[in-house]
Amino acid sequence: MMLFTKSFSLLYLLCITSMAFGMGSNSPQSKGTLLFKITHPNSKHTSYLFGTHHAFGKSFFDSLTTANQALASSTMLIKENLNLPGHTAEDIINKRQNKTNWRKYLNNNDLKFIVELFTTSPTDYTKMTPAELYAFLNRYFKQRVCLEKESTDTSLSLDDYIGQKAEELNIPLIGLETTEDQIALLNADVEGMPRKHHGRRLANIIQKIQTKNNRDCGETDWYAQMEMDYQLDKPCVNALVLTDRNNKWMSTLVNLLESNDCFIAVGLSHLMYDCGLLKQLQGLGYTITPIDAL
Repeated sequence: MMLFTKSFSLLYLLCITSMAFGMGSNSPQSKGTLLFKITHPNSKHTSYLFGTHHAFGKSFFDSLTTANQALASSTMLIKENLNLPGHTAEDIINKRQNKTNWRKYLNNNDLKFIVELFTTSPTDYTKMTPAELYAFLNRYFKQRVCLEKESTDTSLSLDDYIGQKAEELNIPLIGLETTEDQIALLNADVEGMPRKHHGRRLANIIQKIQTKNNRDCGETDWYAQMEMDYQLDKPCVNALVLTDRNNKWMSTLVNLLESNDCFIAVGLSHLMYDCGLLKQLQGLGYTITPIDAL
């Protein structure tokens, strides 16, 4: 069995589980697009905020004419993190000395599946934690089962593809946090989770992959159709993954927005709820205008 990608976003799982799939917002400014224009009455700069989904990639972004034009008009791309040589998730995991005894978490059949799945991967799965493996398998499920990507498809994630496009346009890239930060956060979010719970989660997602069970693909359908409800008046439910990170990012973003035409590409959940970037930017006097990404 061949892996279709050499890298993966460890925070994919955290961001997605923080989302809600409601369609019933009455606020036209918070529904129906992935792209928002950011302006301020005291600034000449125009920036854009784009909500990503890490399971999507090249074909999806290439279909978004307006989003591509917004990126091309920008003087800086801001992403959650940058895949710097020596500091990718693959690099960090492979440098570890400790290994996970997967027989404590997986039965023989599931362990055989994992061994085959990682046969061609440069990432040493024996050095991954249960939380990291679960995040990887969730993304694998979304891509291979929900989006029906072929095993030979080596295209980048949506975030990394946008980064590649920016580099081709000679647009500088800024990361809001390090990959080391993200890995630590992923594991901290499930700190104290019983081993049996980890095992059940892994067994469930492996079964979904093996049976190609697409009943849990509503999230990718929802994103592809851009029918999101940002629920800007709803409280955030995960302080560690959303609230704290959004608050930390805002100090960096405001400084960059004051002096650049930015294209900000972060996980869609970071735009949502009352702690989201949309609501926080509005609170600072920025005008947030929804733009049809197509």
